Amino acid sequence: MEPFTRLTAVALPIDQANINTDQIFPARFLKKPRAQGYAAYLFHDIRFNRDGTEDPAFVLNEPRYRKARILVANSNFGCGSSREGAVYTLQDFGFRALIAPSFGDIFAANCVKNGVVPVVLPQTVAAELRHQLRMSDDPMVTVDLVQQEVAGPDGRRYEFAIEPFPKHCLLNGIDEIEFTLQHEANIAAFEQGYRADFEWLFRSRPEGGSTDS
Repeated sequence: MEPFTRLTAVALPIDQANINTDQIFPARFLKKPRAQGYAAYLFHDIRFNRDGTEDPAFVLNEPRYRKARILVANSNFGCGSSREGAVYTLQDFGFRALIAPSFGDIFAANCVKNGVVPVVLPQTVAAELRHQLRMSDDPMVTVDLVQQEVAGPDGRRYEFAIEPFPKHCLLNGIDEIEFTLQHEANIAAFEQGYRADFEWLFRSRPEGGSTDS
């Protein structure tokens, strides 16, 4: 997983509230192998017409947003089912940071596990950022995870909060399993000591008998 420290990139504004995981990644694509990449399925049913052509009314199809790597959404982004594919498709398209007043809890957790930074900012701030992005010919936003700041197109900076553990994982490009494996030597030492202190727990039990002496 790629570490995240600071990113300045084109940002995509999405005004609709309560964007759910099925809108982000429709369920029928869950059977597709991840190895092929999920970028083509991002917002599929609202991004494309029924004949497969792009819907020019959908914001991601505007030329200035096509290379977006940051998304600025409305409240409750990623609500609905727990499918991790909703994060995969954003990640495969190139998104590394998402900004919203609130996220679906499981969706936000899946973001961290996959190296995508979920940034929570107040409703008024997120709305102002989206407004600036729509008005700007250069819709750029900076997300600084080290300083826990977001800078909008006008240069104003906004602080955001994040718990220490997900911040550590994102900065170092690791998930929970990789974090645990960093302590493999300590875990092995504990297990060795535990076996020595409670040796009777690990004795082979005779067939039909017991370990009692």
